[in-house]
Amino acid sequence: MSLTFEPISLDRQKEYHDSLEGCPQLMTSDFSFANVYGWADHYGLEWAFNKGLCFIRQTKPETVYWAPVGPWENYNWASCGAMRETGRFIRVPEALTRMWSIAFGNNIVIEESREHWDYIYAVEELISLKGKKFHKKKNLLNQFKKNYLYQYEPMAPECVEEVLEMQDEWYKWYEENNPSEALKAENHAITRVLHNIDQICGLMGATLRVDGKVIAYTVAEPLCEDSLVIHFEKGDIRYKGVYQAINQMFLENEAAEYTNVNREQDLGDEGLRKAKLSYNPVFFLKKFEATIL
Repeated sequence: MSLTFEPISLDRQKEYHDSLEGCPQLMTSDFSFANVYGWADHYGLEWAFNKGLCFIRQTKPETVYWAPVGPWENYNWASCGAMRETGRFIRVPEALTRMWSIAFGNNIVIEESREHWDYIYAVEELISLKGKKFHKKKNLLNQFKKNYLYQYEPMAPECVEEVLEMQDEWYKWYEENNPSEALKAENHAITRVLHNIDQICGLMGATLRVDGKVIAYTVAEPLCEDSLVIHFEKGDIRYKGVYQAINQMFLENEAAEYTNVNREQDLGDEGLRKAKLSYNPVFFLKKFEATIL
């Protein structure tokens, strides 16, 4: 079987969501539609649908495949010619590596990818911020509430232009002080998602304003009935406690019915890893790299 790949598009997102819903494991943040669509230009992402599965191919900076999405347990992996054609897969969830280990035996090499592990937090804990382990976060949140006359709002399509303006200001400030290709790529992904926020199914978010101006925003997406993922979260650091505020207020107002919140991976950045660990994750969604010999 040869796979026919095509660019990621809004037109087939329902078909993709059907594949996602068929996965036996809670899927990692990488495979949410907004993430795949937002980063499609940067990674040169393409997809191919076959027998209920969606295969995702990354073409930049090299050609490599992401884990297939769909009802894995119904697929005959050992006889899948496409698997042997592709060879190398990244961002592979732990449950799928177990299936592949059985199907391919000694003909597969599986290696841990710690930098891609997703950090999962308890929504209830991040709303209440109770106890010593959250003392600093709660203190910063309280300082924000005390010091600023703020306005919290769920994100609506009519405020997207203002969010884009804030994102542009945020990007220019960080780009001037700490320019990087990663920052540029993220800005493109954010802008692409925001421009299409009313066409991407299930997206949700919120803004914080002070004196009528957007100073923080967040964009999220449900992963399943009890979990959601925070894709983007930006704040103006001139307002002390702004990140603690947008995080806590969004979860309290828009996501209290969820059990878990996924705040994505750290990509091996030590500063980012420290920050994510400081919010006390309850578990990780582990990912691996797999090579078919």
